Amino acid sequence: MCFGIASLYRLPLVSYFATCSCLSNRRLFPSFFRTIPSDAFQVRAILQILRRFNWTWFGLLISDDDYGLHAARSFQSGLAQYGGGCLAYLEVLPWGKDEEVLKRIVGIMEKSTSRVVIAFAHQSNMLNLMEEVVRQKMTGLQWIASEAWTTAIVLQTPSYMPFLAGTLGIAIRRGQIPGLRDFLLRIRPDNDRRSSQDNNLPPKSVCSESCPPGTRMARKKGEPVCCFDCIRCSEGEVSNKKDSTKCTSCPEEFWSNRQRDHCVPKSMEFLSYFEPLGISLTTASLSGTLLCIIVFGIFTYHRTTPVVRANNSELSFLILLSLKLCFLCSLLFIGQPRLSTCQLRQAAFGISFVLCVSCILVKTMVVLAVFKASKPGGAGSLKWFGVMQQRGTVVFLTLIQAAICTTWLISSSPTPHKNTQYYKDKIIVECVVGSTVGFGLLLGYIGLLAILSFLLAFLARNLPDNFNEAKFITFSMLVFCAVWIAFIPAYMNSPGKYADAVEVFAILASSFGLLLALFGPKCYIIILKPEKNTKKAIMGRGTTRS
Repeated sequence: MCFGIASLYRLPLVSYFATCSCLSNRRLFPSFFRTIPSDAFQVRAILQILRRFNWTWFGLLISDDDYGLHAARSFQSGLAQYGGGCLAYLEVLPWGKDEEVLKRIVGIMEKSTSRVVIAFAHQSNMLNLMEEVVRQKMTGLQWIASEAWTTAIVLQTPSYMPFLAGTLGIAIRRGQIPGLRDFLLRIRPDNDRRSSQDNNLPPKSVCSESCPPGTRMARKKGEPVCCFDCIRCSEGEVSNKKDSTKCTSCPEEFWSNRQRDHCVPKSMEFLSYFEPLGISLTTASLSGTLLCIIVFGIFTYHRTTPVVRANNSELSFLILLSLKLCFLCSLLFIGQPRLSTCQLRQAAFGISFVLCVSCILVKTMVVLAVFKASKPGGAGSLKWFGVMQQRGTVVFLTLIQAAICTTWLISSSPTPHKNTQYYKDKIIVECVVGSTVGFGLLLGYIGLLAILSFLLAFLARNLPDNFNEAKFITFSMLVFCAVWIAFIPAYMNSPGKYADAVEVFAILASSFGLLLALFGPKCYIIILKPEKNTKKAIMGRGTTRS
């Protein structure tokens, strides 16, 4: 009131004790001056202390007057401006010894998770409060005192030391008193307020622990912003700093690491030479190739024997060559897909198999023609199946497949593609066929020749001959067709490298089927039953006796 009267009459008034920031209003108090800083400075200092010790969760106690109310308003304003903390509670201290109010306030302090208490109050307020604190034996708090009670002698007693030891306070700077320092160093007064905490480590006072990298903050509903949960970033998202408010999605070809704190390149998945599946298929492919070479060697060594010469040995050697190419072309499906391998793999596969199946088809047609020629009036049928005609037919049928492959490669060539959609955490490197029509024509043409060979061989299976090759052609084509009919649904439902593995398996299975069905019986006779490797035995005119 005296400040208002003085301002009304423009009476100069100088104070050495009034710190209320409200008195800094020059419009209301134009003639008021002071020799002490306003509370705005100690509020700013307390905010700096809180930031220095990373205290973000604290309680605020104030006196019920302009000093406390304006300090609280200034503190909350600074807190909102600079951030970095939240009030766990704000309570107004009574002037008298109102035990119910004091018990309620101390109860709130005890239940709160905040370990830091800031008090803008007078020493009388604090005396009443400390009596209740001592009564309830509430220790473990870090007090921050305003200048009004930080140096109060009445609070610097042994009975309060277990509760107030280590208090940080704002004090008014005083002048130098000669001899005081030496005096204080010689004595150890009872009101020594050294911290009783070990190692002088400040307590931790936070509503929620900081969220580490790899997580994001999620505010708890109905609680201050300092109270939050740490939610781990979802797969494919990261946060690389503490207390992130959101997680960031990784680029398309990257994925979050296990800690979710940075993005790493996605692993590339393809049928590799170094994984068990790739090693197994490679071994099978090379084994098939070696087996073809061995059979080729056996047939070359015994090329003059009746078993080898029967039904055109040239076609048999050509079938062995094409089967070797079939085994080798499967290796193009293993390893990281590149433009060259994507284009070459299907073309090599298609042409190799057509060469093989067309030779089998011509071989079957020759069997039928030979037996037809053996009947009365059928001699003229062989003129259409001479050596040149057989070669020409094989070349013609193979060129059709070559034309299909060339058109396909020119119009819509297979290309390598990084598939990031099938799996979230890895990239499937695959060959996109480009044109499904081209791929369908390639498989369809092979299937057409195989079915035609099967039908002709089936018709010739019962022709009279001790070594009727049509039976083995029928069986081999049955195996071949079964493998590739099963291949289509398996290929369509297999992702990434497993689609390549299915196609390689189909190539190897059908190649082994043809090799064993067509050449297994002949090799058996050549090596183990040489007595049957005679023209007389093959023509069915008798058998040699051992």
